[in-house]
Amino acid sequence: MSQDKAARLQVDFEVKFASGSADGSFSGYGSIFGHEDYGGDVILKGAFSETLKDWGKKGKLPKMLLQHGGGYFGGAADMLPIGVWTAMSEDSKGLQVEGRLIALDTDKGKTIYAGMKEGELDGLSIGYRAKEFTLGTKPEEPYRTIKRLDLMEVSVVLFGMNDKALIEAVKSADIDGIETLSDAEKLLREACSMSRKASTAFVSKLVRIAQREAGASKSLDGLFEQIRSENRRLSA
Repeated sequence: MSQDKAARLQVDFEVKFASGSADGSFSGYGSIFGHEDYGGDVILKGAFSETLKDWGKKGKLPKMLLQHGGGYFGGAADMLPIGVWTAMSEDSKGLQVEGRLIALDTDKGKTIYAGMKEGELDGLSIGYRAKEFTLGTKPEEPYRTIKRLDLMEVSVVLFGMNDKALIEAVKSADIDGIETLSDAEKLLREACSMSRKASTAFVSKLVRIAQREAGASKSLDGLFEQIRSENRRLSA
């Protein structure tokens, strides 16, 4: 069965602000394969393949909106993009997305970023047209199992339909920018929601471990370089 008119919303959000990148850049999953959303839709692996190729031919990606373009701040400004999607692809898990927020120096940009960083603006929703699907015939079956769709936009939303659709972590500073213990403690507080006491204790413990392993003369510069090297290794 196919359909090219009706549009539904699917919500699956697992996203983190990436270390080693500028403020506002993040990655995650816009949809998880095989997981039934509260609207009764299940999206299968391969459903995004054709639509992503079509977007690629245009040299573009779907828009990044807030609340699907309405209702949060009010007015026509809601129809304006809040960011730019820079990459989308399917893997074995779902629709993997990468993007960055824009206009972080404006009141609206600051509010959106702060809401995401605090874990309150913590959902992602895709807007699409189902092109090929099967309808469930039994009460325990999904309403629709979608095999092919047209992806129209991917929005950051206030309320997610899916209990998996939550922000995992936020990092508002680049690990490569850590130069002092205070920098490291601030990053831990912002990225991992650590208290000041906990972040100070963690950094102090890390210093003691580094000194024990490399000798009492281990410098802080060397410690920070060790942290940065490990971060680059993990990010490679």
